[in-house]
Amino acid sequence: MKIAAIKTTPLLLPFRQPYHWSGRVDRGAAVVLVEVETDAGIIGVGESTAPLAAEGTLSTLAAAAPLFVGEPVHDVDRLITRARFLGGFNWTPRQANLVLAGLEMALWDAIGKAAGQPVYRLLGGRVRDSVDYFGCTQGDSAEELAADAARLAAAGYGVIYLKVGRGEAADLSNTAAVREAIGGRRLRLDANGAWSVVEALHMIRRLAVFEPEWIEQPTPADSIAALRQVHESAAVPIAADQAAFTPADVYEICRQRAADAVVLSPHEAGGLLAFGRAAAVAAAAGVPICLHGQSVSSISDAAQHHLGLCTPNLTEGNQIMHQLLVEDLVSAPDLTPVRGKVWPFDAPGLGIELDRDAVARAADLYQEERRP
Repeated sequence: MKIAAIKTTPLLLPFRQPYHWSGRVDRGAAVVLVEVETDAGIIGVGESTAPLAAEGTLSTLAAAAPLFVGEPVHDVDRLITRARFLGGFNWTPRQANLVLAGLEMALWDAIGKAAGQPVYRLLGGRVRDSVDYFGCTQGDSAEELAADAARLAAAGYGVIYLKVGRGEAADLSNTAAVREAIGGRRLRLDANGAWSVVEALHMIRRLAVFEPEWIEQPTPADSIAALRQVHESAAVPIAADQAAFTPADVYEICRQRAADAVVLSPHEAGGLLAFGRAAAVAAAAGVPICLHGQSVSSISDAAQHHLGLCTPNLTEGNQIMHQLLVEDLVSAPDLTPVRGKVWPFDAPGLGIELDRDAVARAADLYQEERRP
């Protein structure tokens, strides 16, 4: 079975409500739908993350396409590795990961459909019966966040997640309100690199009274040394997120003992295979992996779920984000966690059914947003 064509479509996915996090407020996200057509008539589906102006991602995928068309769809590792040597990728390996991840995802979907097997079985089989996901609090004010946190706790989520890095006063009041609302449930705080080392140590001292399970990415993403310095001095566990992109980043974080956990997605790692390699590096160092939630649809969340099922050193409270969308791109399966859990789904490939009408609406929204 060979690759006959690669089709890409930019999409805009609006959020149900403004998404507040360190330094910004997002109201939607752009992604690129990647479809790999094969000479057997099978179409594999994937999704690449993109800036709102997704043309850079589209042009890069178009440049990579000739390296894939006519090649065996099963040669995933060889094809993705060869594409990494496209001119610009030599200088931007992180961008390579974000662009190529959706293409690799579509290859696995096609392979699974051809084999009649879910992707997690192709990656070694599952090591757990379900994957545990977090409850992601939404809102602007402390009152809104607390109300949403109480709803998530009542729905059975064992791990509640809150953005910090929004200013000291807001961080303290928001965290206090959420902690009161959820009682003794596990609470994770994510600063998204908002603080310097000094600011991080100060804020972690102030926030420690609320007993967070960990503080995620307290320092800027470009310095593992800063993350290590905070990790060595803070009394609260530290998780790496934006500092961990490539498997090499994960190795360096583990080598420097810069974090207690690594939050990672196949988009950042550069695909499902690269994610597995990064997770193995972390496992060798005794460091757990948490699935990273990004502004994506259930296409990506389904791919991540397959990884979660077969990653031995996975945490609980993994991140999942499609629930933030006004409209998802997937009609089945339903990836809504039940008491924080999602079980395996055994349809071939990624196991998803695209809602083509929703895709068309998201494509129209993207074109409207880009229109002068």
